[in-house]
Amino acid sequence: MKIVNILESTRFIKSDIRNAYIDFSKMTLSLVAVVTDVIRDGKPVVGYGFNSNGRYGQGGLIRERFIPRILEAESDTLLNDQGTNLDPHKVWARMMTNEKPGGHGERSVAVGTIDMAVWDAVAKIAEKPLYQLLADDYGDGRANTKVFVYAAGGYYYPGKGLDQLKKEMTSYLERGYSVVKMKIGGASLAEDCERIESVLKILGPGQQLAVDANGRFDLHTAVEYGRAMSQYPLFWYEEAGDPLDYALQAELGKVYPGSMATGENLFSMQDARNLIRHGGMRPDRDWLQFDCALSYGLVEYLRTLAMLKEHGWSPKRCIPHGGHQMSLAIAAGLGLGGNESYPDLFQPYGGFPDGVKVNQGYVDLPALPGIGFEGKSDLIQAMRELA
Repeated sequence: MKIVNILESTRFIKSDIRNAYIDFSKMTLSLVAVVTDVIRDGKPVVGYGFNSNGRYGQGGLIRERFIPRILEAESDTLLNDQGTNLDPHKVWARMMTNEKPGGHGERSVAVGTIDMAVWDAVAKIAEKPLYQLLADDYGDGRANTKVFVYAAGGYYYPGKGLDQLKKEMTSYLERGYSVVKMKIGGASLAEDCERIESVLKILGPGQQLAVDANGRFDLHTAVEYGRAMSQYPLFWYEEAGDPLDYALQAELGKVYPGSMATGENLFSMQDARNLIRHGGMRPDRDWLQFDCALSYGLVEYLRTLAMLKEHGWSPKRCIPHGGHQMSLAIAAGLGLGGNESYPDLFQPYGGFPDGVKVNQGYVDLPALPGIGFEGKSDLIQAMRELA
Protein backbone atom coordinates (compact mmCIF):
# COMPACT_ATOMS: atom_id res chain seq x y z
CA MET A 1 0.00 0.00 0.00
CA LYS A 2 1.35 3.40 -0.91
CA ILE A 3 0.66 6.90 -2.17
CA VAL A 4 1.46 6.91 -5.86
CA ASN A 5 0.81 10.57 -6.65
CA ILE A 6 -0.32 13.87 -5.16
CA LEU A 7 -1.82 16.53 -7.41
CA GLU A 8 -2.60 20.21 -6.73
CA SER A 9 -4.61 22.76 -8.68
CA THR A 10 -5.15 26.40 -7.74
CA ARG A 11 -8.77 27.43 -8.30
CA PHE A 12 -10.54 30.77 -8.21
CA ILE A 13 -13.45 31.29 -5.82
CA LYS A 14 -13.78 34.96 -6.64
CA SER A 15 -16.84 36.87 -5.54
CA ASP A 16 -17.85 40.51 -5.28
CA ILE A 17 -18.39 40.23 -1.52
CA ARG A 18 -16.20 41.86 1.12
CA ASN A 19 -15.93 41.85 4.89
CA ALA A 20 -14.39 44.46 7.17
CA TYR A 21 -10.87 43.58 6.03
CA ILE A 22 -10.70 41.95 2.58
CA ASP A 23 -12.63 41.52 -0.63
CA PHE A 24 -12.88 38.18 -2.36
CA SER A 25 -12.61 39.31 -5.97
CA LYS A 26 -9.24 37.58 -6.47
CA MET A 27 -9.45 34.84 -3.83
CA THR A 28 -8.09 31.38 -4.67
CA LEU A 29 -7.81 27.99 -3.00
CA SER A 30 -5.76 24.85 -3.50
CA LEU A 31 -7.50 21.62 -4.46
CA VAL A 32 -5.46 18.49 -3.74
CA ALA A 33 -5.82 14.81 -4.67
CA VAL A 34 -3.87 12.05 -2.91
CA VAL A 35 -3.85 8.99 -5.19
CA THR A 36 -3.20 5.58 -3.62
CA ASP A 37 -2.60 2.14 -5.11
CA VAL A 38 -5.58 0.69 -3.20
CA ILE A 39 -8.29 -0.43 -5.62
CA ARG A 40 -12.01 -0.17 -4.85
CA ASP A 41 -14.63 -0.98 -7.52
CA GLY A 42 -11.86 -1.21 -10.11
CA LYS A 43 -10.48 2.29 -9.41
CA PRO A 44 -7.71 3.66 -7.19
CA VAL A 45 -8.81 5.18 -3.90
CA VAL A 46 -8.27 8.94 -4.08
CA GLY A 47 -8.49 11.31 -1.14
CA TYR A 48 -9.39 14.95 -1.74
CA GLY A 49 -8.77 18.13 0.18
CA PHE A 50 -8.87 21.91 -0.15
CA ASN A 51 -8.18 24.91 2.04
CA SER A 52 -10.88 27.09 3.54
CA ASN A 53 -11.86 30.48 2.18
CA GLY A 54 -10.07 33.55 3.44
CA ARG A 55 -6.58 32.20 2.75
CA TYR A 56 -5.16 31.92 -0.75
CA GLY A 57 -4.21 28.71 -2.51
CA GLN A 58 -0.80 27.32 -1.53
CA GLY A 59 0.26 25.58 -4.74
CA GLY A 60 3.84 26.79 -4.54
CA LEU A 61 4.50 25.45 -1.05
CA ILE A 62 2.55 22.26 -1.71
CA ARG A 63 4.47 21.40 -4.88
CA GLU A 64 7.91 22.62 -3.79
CA ARG A 65 8.14 21.18 -0.26
CA PHE A 66 5.32 18.98 0.94
CA ILE A 67 4.46 16.75 -2.02
CA PRO A 68 8.12 15.79 -2.69
CA ARG A 69 8.70 14.87 0.95
CA ILE A 70 5.75 12.47 0.98
CA LEU A 71 6.52 10.88 -2.39
CA GLU A 72 10.22 10.45 -1.53
CA ALA A 73 9.44 8.57 1.70
CA GLU A 74 9.70 4.79 1.90
CA SER A 75 6.12 3.56 1.57
CA ASP A 76 6.09 1.46 4.73
CA THR A 77 7.16 4.46 6.85
CA LEU A 78 3.78 6.10 6.12
CA LEU A 79 1.63 3.11 7.14
CA ASN A 80 -0.03 2.28 10.42
CA ASP A 81 1.48 -0.38 12.68
CA GLN A 82 -0.65 -3.11 11.10
CA GLY A 83 0.38 -2.09 7.58
CA THR A 84 -3.30 -1.97 6.60
CA ASN A 85 -3.74 1.75 5.97
CA LEU A 86 -1.97 5.06 5.76
CA ASP A 87 -1.20 6.69 9.10
CA PRO A 88 -2.09 10.42 8.88
CA HIS A 89 0.21 11.20 11.81
CA LYS A 90 3.19 9.64 10.04
CA VAL A 91 2.34 11.42 6.77
CA TRP A 92 2.06 14.68 8.72
CA ALA A 93 5.43 14.11 10.38
CA ARG A 94 6.97 13.47 6.98
CA MET A 95 5.54 16.74 5.62
CA MET A 96 7.01 18.65 8.55
CA THR A 97 10.49 17.16 8.18
CA ASN A 98 13.09 19.95 8.17
CA GLU A 99 10.54 22.60 9.18
CA LYS A 100 11.51 24.82 12.12
CA PRO A 101 9.05 25.39 14.96
CA GLY A 102 7.07 28.63 14.92
CA GLY A 103 6.22 30.78 11.95
CA HIS A 104 2.73 29.40 11.69
CA GLY A 105 1.72 31.18 8.50
CA GLU A 106 0.92 29.96 5.03
CA ARG A 107 2.66 26.59 5.44
CA SER A 108 -0.06 25.58 7.91
CA VAL A 109 -2.60 26.00 5.11
CA ALA A 110 -0.54 23.90 2.70
CA VAL A 111 -0.13 21.08 5.22
CA GLY A 112 -3.77 21.28 6.28
CA THR A 113 -4.94 20.92 2.70
CA ILE A 114 -2.93 17.74 2.10
CA ASP A 115 -3.87 16.44 5.54
CA MET A 116 -7.56 16.68 4.63
CA ALA A 117 -6.97 14.59 1.51
CA VAL A 118 -5.00 11.99 3.50
CA TRP A 119 -7.81 11.55 6.05
CA ASP A 120 -10.34 11.25 3.21
CA ALA A 121 -8.23 8.47 1.68
CA VAL A 122 -7.72 6.72 5.02
CA ALA A 123 -11.44 6.61 5.78
CA LYS A 124 -12.23 5.39 2.27
CA ILE A 125 -9.64 2.62 2.55
CA ALA A 126 -11.22 1.66 5.88
CA GLU A 127 -14.63 1.80 4.14
CA LYS A 128 -16.04 4.08 6.81
CA PRO A 129 -17.38 7.63 7.00
CA LEU A 130 -14.62 9.77 8.47
CA TYR A 131 -16.86 10.69 11.40
CA GLN A 132 -17.21 7.01 12.33
CA LEU A 133 -13.49 6.35 11.95
CA LEU A 134 -12.82 9.28 14.32
CA ALA A 135 -15.41 8.07 16.83
CA ASP A 136 -13.88 4.60 16.74
CA ASP A 137 -10.24 5.66 17.01
CA TYR A 138 -10.47 8.74 19.26
CA GLY A 139 -13.83 8.47 20.98
CA ASP A 140 -16.22 5.89 22.37
CA GLY A 141 -17.33 4.60 18.97
CA ARG A 142 -20.54 6.60 18.94
CA ALA A 143 -20.71 9.38 16.38
CA ASN A 144 -23.41 12.04 16.66
CA THR A 145 -24.44 12.55 13.04
CA LYS A 146 -26.90 15.32 13.91
CA VAL A 147 -24.75 18.47 13.76
CA PHE A 148 -25.64 22.10 14.52
CA VAL A 149 -24.88 24.50 11.68
CA TYR A 150 -25.29 28.24 11.34
CA ALA A 151 -25.58 30.33 8.19
CA ALA A 152 -22.72 32.77 7.56
CA GLY A 153 -23.36 35.70 5.25
CA GLY A 154 -24.30 39.32 5.63
CA TYR A 155 -21.27 40.51 3.68
CA TYR A 156 -20.97 44.01 2.28
CA TYR A 157 -21.92 44.08 -1.40
CA PRO A 158 -21.77 47.11 -3.71
CA GLY A 159 -25.09 48.88 -3.35
CA LYS A 160 -26.44 46.44 -0.76
CA GLY A 161 -28.90 48.07 1.62
CA LEU A 162 -31.03 46.98 4.54
CA ASP A 163 -33.73 45.44 2.37
CA GLN A 164 -31.21 43.20 0.59
CA LEU A 165 -29.63 42.23 3.93
CA LYS A 166 -32.97 41.26 5.41
CA LYS A 167 -33.91 39.34 2.28
CA GLU A 168 -30.66 37.37 2.47
CA MET A 169 -31.10 36.52 6.15
CA THR A 170 -34.75 35.60 5.64
CA SER A 171 -33.71 33.13 2.94
CA TYR A 172 -31.40 31.38 5.43
CA LEU A 173 -34.12 31.17 8.06
CA GLU A 174 -36.54 29.77 5.50
CA ARG A 175 -33.99 27.05 4.68
CA GLY A 176 -34.02 25.83 8.25
CA TYR A 177 -31.18 27.69 9.95
CA SER A 178 -31.83 28.98 13.45
CA VAL A 179 -28.66 31.11 13.74
CA VAL A 180 -27.50 33.54 11.05
CA LYS A 181 -24.34 35.63 10.96
CA MET A 182 -23.55 39.01 9.42
CA LYS A 183 -20.47 41.16 9.03
CA ILE A 184 -19.74 44.33 10.96
CA GLY A 185 -16.83 46.76 10.93
CA GLY A 186 -17.07 47.68 7.27
CA ALA A 187 -19.31 50.64 8.04
CA SER A 188 -19.72 53.10 10.91
CA LEU A 189 -20.94 51.95 14.32
CA ALA A 190 -24.25 53.72 13.79
CA GLU A 191 -24.74 52.08 10.40
CA ASP A 192 -23.82 48.66 11.74
CA CYS A 193 -26.24 49.01 14.65
CA GLU A 194 -28.95 49.87 12.16
CA ARG A 195 -28.05 46.77 10.14
CA ILE A 196 -28.08 44.61 13.28
CA GLU A 197 -31.45 45.94 14.38
CA SER A 198 -32.95 45.36 10.95
CA VAL A 199 -32.01 41.67 11.11
CA LEU A 200 -33.11 41.23 14.73
CA LYS A 201 -36.58 42.39 13.74
CA ILE A 202 -37.06 39.48 11.33
CA LEU A 203 -35.99 36.78 13.80
CA GLY A 204 -38.59 34.52 15.34
CA PRO A 205 -38.60 32.48 18.55
CA GLY A 206 -35.47 30.33 18.90
CA GLN A 207 -33.62 32.29 16.21
CA GLN A 208 -30.46 34.34 16.85
CA LEU A 209 -27.97 36.63 15.14
CA ALA A 210 -24.17 36.47 15.38
CA VAL A 211 -21.87 39.28 14.22
CA ASP A 212 -18.31 39.11 12.88
CA ALA A 213 -15.79 41.99 12.72
CA ASN A 214 -13.08 39.91 11.01
CA GLY A 215 -10.34 41.30 13.27
CA ARG A 216 -10.86 44.89 12.16
CA PHE A 217 -10.98 46.80 15.44
CA ASP A 218 -8.41 48.32 17.77
CA LEU A 219 -9.17 48.05 21.47
CA HIS A 220 -11.08 51.33 21.70
CA THR A 221 -13.33 50.46 18.76
CA ALA A 222 -13.81 46.85 19.90
CA VAL A 223 -14.97 48.06 23.31
CA GLU A 224 -17.14 50.78 21.77
CA TYR A 225 -18.90 48.19 19.61
CA GLY A 226 -19.13 45.80 22.55
CA ARG A 227 -20.85 48.35 24.76
CA ALA A 228 -23.23 49.35 21.99
CA MET A 229 -24.10 45.72 21.17
CA SER A 230 -24.61 44.68 24.80
CA GLN A 231 -28.24 45.72 24.38
CA TYR A 232 -28.77 43.07 21.68
CA PRO A 233 -29.38 39.33 22.32
CA LEU A 234 -26.55 38.22 20.03
CA PHE A 235 -25.41 34.63 19.61
CA TRP A 236 -21.82 35.88 19.62
CA TYR A 237 -19.49 38.81 18.89
CA GLU A 238 -16.75 37.38 16.68
CA GLU A 239 -13.10 38.29 16.15
CA ALA A 240 -13.21 41.88 17.28
CA GLY A 241 -9.48 42.54 16.95
CA ASP A 242 -6.30 41.13 15.48
CA PRO A 243 -6.33 37.37 16.15
CA LEU A 244 -2.92 37.51 17.88
CA ASP A 245 -3.85 40.44 20.12
CA TYR A 246 -4.77 38.36 23.14
CA ALA A 247 -4.70 41.39 25.45
CA LEU A 248 -7.40 43.08 23.37
CA GLN A 249 -9.56 39.96 23.57
CA ALA A 250 -9.06 39.77 27.33
CA GLU A 251 -9.93 43.44 27.86
CA LEU A 252 -13.03 43.12 25.69
CA GLY A 253 -14.22 40.21 27.81
CA LYS A 254 -14.18 42.47 30.87
CA VAL A 255 -16.78 44.83 29.38
CA TYR A 256 -18.77 42.66 26.98
CA PRO A 257 -21.01 40.26 28.92
CA GLY A 258 -22.28 38.28 25.96
CA SER A 259 -20.63 35.39 24.14
CA MET A 260 -17.49 36.04 22.12
CA ALA A 261 -15.96 33.90 19.39
CA THR A 262 -12.51 33.79 17.83
CA GLY A 263 -9.74 31.46 16.67
CA GLU A 264 -10.27 31.00 12.93
CA ASN A 265 -6.99 32.78 12.19
CA LEU A 266 -4.89 30.88 14.73
CA PHE A 267 -3.03 28.16 12.86
CA SER A 268 -1.37 25.95 15.45
CA MET A 269 -1.98 24.30 18.80
CA GLN A 270 0.57 26.67 20.32
CA ASP A 271 -1.29 29.78 19.14
CA ALA A 272 -4.58 28.28 20.31
CA ARG A 273 -2.99 27.62 23.71
CA ASN A 274 -1.84 31.21 23.96
CA LEU A 275 -5.40 32.34 23.32
CA ILE A 276 -6.64 30.13 26.14
CA ARG A 277 -3.83 31.25 28.46
CA HIS A 278 -3.93 34.97 27.75
CA GLY A 279 -7.09 35.89 25.80
CA GLY A 280 -9.57 35.95 28.66
CA MET A 281 -11.88 33.51 26.90
CA ARG A 282 -14.64 32.13 29.13
CA PRO A 283 -15.43 28.40 28.78
CA ASP A 284 -18.99 28.84 30.02
CA ARG A 285 -20.09 31.14 27.18
CA ASP A 286 -17.42 31.76 24.53
CA TRP A 287 -16.76 29.85 21.30
CA LEU A 288 -13.57 28.66 19.59
CA GLN A 289 -13.37 28.61 15.79
CA PHE A 290 -10.09 26.86 14.93
CA ASP A 291 -10.25 25.52 11.37
CA CYS A 292 -8.27 22.33 10.73
CA ALA A 293 -7.98 23.04 7.00
CA LEU A 294 -6.00 26.20 7.77
CA SER A 295 -4.11 25.01 10.84
CA TYR A 296 -1.97 22.01 9.82
CA GLY A 297 -4.97 19.70 9.49
CA LEU A 298 -6.73 17.22 11.73
CA VAL A 299 -3.48 15.82 13.16
CA GLU A 300 -2.81 19.22 14.72
CA TYR A 301 -6.48 19.74 15.57
CA LEU A 302 -6.39 16.59 17.72
CA ARG A 303 -3.51 18.16 19.66
CA THR A 304 -5.54 21.34 20.04
CA LEU A 305 -8.53 19.43 21.42
CA ALA A 306 -6.26 17.65 23.91
CA MET A 307 -4.85 21.01 25.02
CA LEU A 308 -8.36 22.42 25.46
CA LYS A 309 -9.35 19.49 27.64
CA GLU A 310 -6.32 20.11 29.87
CA HIS A 311 -7.51 23.71 30.30
CA GLY A 312 -11.09 22.77 31.17
CA TRP A 313 -12.72 23.42 27.81
CA SER A 314 -15.32 21.12 26.30
CA PRO A 315 -15.10 20.27 22.59
CA LYS A 316 -18.73 21.40 22.45
CA ARG A 317 -17.45 25.00 22.68
CA CYS A 318 -15.72 24.50 19.30
CA ILE A 319 -17.59 25.53 16.15
CA PRO A 320 -14.99 25.58 13.35
CA HIS A 321 -14.70 28.19 10.65
CA GLY A 322 -14.74 27.20 7.00
CA GLY A 323 -18.12 25.73 6.15
CA HIS A 324 -16.71 22.50 4.70
CA GLN A 325 -17.52 18.83 5.11
CA MET A 326 -14.22 18.04 6.84
CA SER A 327 -15.24 20.05 9.89
CA LEU A 328 -18.71 18.52 9.74
CA ALA A 329 -17.16 15.07 9.97
CA ILE A 330 -14.95 16.15 12.87
CA ALA A 331 -17.94 17.68 14.67
CA ALA A 332 -19.91 14.43 14.30
CA GLY A 333 -17.03 12.14 15.20
CA LEU A 334 -15.39 14.09 18.03
CA GLY A 335 -18.37 15.85 19.60
CA LEU A 336 -17.81 19.47 18.59
CA GLY A 337 -20.50 22.09 19.06
CA GLY A 338 -21.29 22.45 15.37
CA ASN A 339 -19.99 23.95 12.16
CA GLU A 340 -20.14 27.06 10.03
CA SER A 341 -22.09 27.00 6.75
CA TYR A 342 -22.13 29.28 3.71
CA PRO A 343 -25.47 28.54 2.02
CA ASP A 344 -24.82 30.63 -1.10
CA LEU A 345 -21.09 31.35 -1.10
CA PHE A 346 -17.77 29.71 -2.01
CA GLN A 347 -19.36 26.98 -4.07
CA PRO A 348 -18.88 24.18 -4.89
CA TYR A 349 -16.49 23.74 -1.96
CA GLY A 350 -18.87 24.56 0.87
CA GLY A 351 -22.16 23.00 1.84
CA PHE A 352 -23.51 19.53 2.33
CA PRO A 353 -24.02 16.37 0.28
CA ASP A 354 -26.93 16.49 -2.14
CA GLY A 355 -30.27 16.09 -0.45
CA VAL A 356 -29.08 17.06 3.03
CA LYS A 357 -31.36 19.78 4.40
CA VAL A 358 -31.14 21.97 7.47
CA ASN A 359 -33.89 21.31 9.99
CA GLN A 360 -34.22 23.65 12.98
CA GLY A 361 -30.53 24.48 12.78
CA TYR A 362 -29.23 20.92 12.40
CA VAL A 363 -28.19 18.60 9.59
CA ASP A 364 -28.11 14.79 9.59
CA LEU A 365 -24.98 13.43 7.91
CA PRO A 366 -25.36 10.49 5.53
CA ALA A 367 -23.16 7.40 5.84
CA LEU A 368 -20.79 8.15 2.95
CA PRO A 369 -17.24 6.76 2.90
CA GLY A 370 -14.49 9.25 3.67
CA ILE A 371 -15.37 12.87 4.20
CA GLY A 372 -18.39 12.47 1.94
CA PHE A 373 -17.33 14.58 -1.03
CA GLU A 374 -18.74 11.99 -3.44
CA GLY A 375 -22.21 12.88 -2.19
CA LYS A 376 -21.96 16.46 -3.46
CA SER A 377 -22.24 16.25 -7.23
CA ASP A 378 -20.83 19.64 -8.20
CA LEU A 379 -17.88 19.30 -5.84
CA ILE A 380 -16.89 15.76 -6.75
CA GLN A 381 -17.04 16.69 -10.43
CA ALA A 382 -14.44 19.43 -9.82
CA MET A 383 -12.33 17.02 -7.78
CA ARG A 384 -12.42 14.26 -10.38
CA GLU A 385 -11.27 16.73 -13.02
CA LEU A 386 -8.06 16.95 -11.00
CA ALA A 387 -7.62 13.19 -10.56
